[in-house]
Amino acid sequence: MTINPVFTDATPIAAIDAERQFLDDVLAGLSAPQKFLSAKYFYDAAGSDLFEAITRQPEYYPTRTELGILDDQGAAIAATLPARANLVELGSGSTVKVRRLMVHRPDLAAYVPVDVSESFLRSEAEALARDFPNLTITPVAADFTRAFTLPEGLSEGAVAGFFPGSTIGNFEPPQATSLLAHFGRVLGPGATLIIGVDLVKDKAVLDAAYDDAAGVTAAFNRNLLTRIRNELGAEIDLDGFKHRAFFDRQASRIEMHLVSLRSQSIRLANRRIDFEAGETIHTENSYKYTVARFQALASEAGWIPTEVWTDPERLFSIHALRRP
Repeated sequence: MTINPVFTDATPIAAIDAERQFLDDVLAGLSAPQKFLSAKYFYDAAGSDLFEAITRQPEYYPTRTELGILDDQGAAIAATLPARANLVELGSGSTVKVRRLMVHRPDLAAYVPVDVSESFLRSEAEALARDFPNLTITPVAADFTRAFTLPEGLSEGAVAGFFPGSTIGNFEPPQATSLLAHFGRVLGPGATLIIGVDLVKDKAVLDAAYDDAAGVTAAFNRNLLTRIRNELGAEIDLDGFKHRAFFDRQASRIEMHLVSLRSQSIRLANRRIDFEAGETIHTENSYKYTVARFQALASEAGWIPTEVWTDPERLFSIHALRRP
């Protein structure tokens, strides 16, 4: 029987609540001794487009390496998914990676992409539906880091999760453990999770990957300030900040910052936030793991590591985890 694609609008994040949360988070972050902004706010429509452009830069190895693993090992990775699975992609963005699994599992019962960017979510889901016309597709507009409910009407088949792209590295290790535990609660007992994890490697390779010569990552980082100006009405000199990224080997993480080029102030919600020259806003961490360290973290979160695949240079890894 042909199953027509289904686009069910989950309850979207109310615009006023989302704006209030954005404002509260920005004010809290910029009031801290080390100013910071949450990396989840990178991904408005412009930020999502910029990130897709980052993945095409020659210095940025994670996407092409992960795609290479999915191309070479896709059948084996897809084989870890249960029969007739409902596949939930967390923070779905582009569907370019999940397609590598779908070609090996035509028996998927449903695909549930979860993303905070509603417009990008819908456009990607519609494009996927044209290529997989027999697949039920139910997009969910939600922040995957917060509690959300899977849509009603999914088949009785098992639930599996897909979390590619090394996004787990954007969380502090204790937060990453909590996030994986959260995924376990959302997906339920017996679920499978396929997750991409970036690996520790040469510092020069890492530094270049997060500060490409074309300046695309810099534009992606600075887009946070553009969002604060355009959506929250802040008074900001966008040219007063520059991008900085570097690998901290002791912490095993890339840090991204916005550096104030001079003494200046941002005005937001009737408040003045002062910056000294050289002061930074910490915008993102990207932790790099060894295979053993990530498997230990997953175990702490209640998952059982079952399989791992890497590229020949061991730049990147894809893990299969199972929930008891």
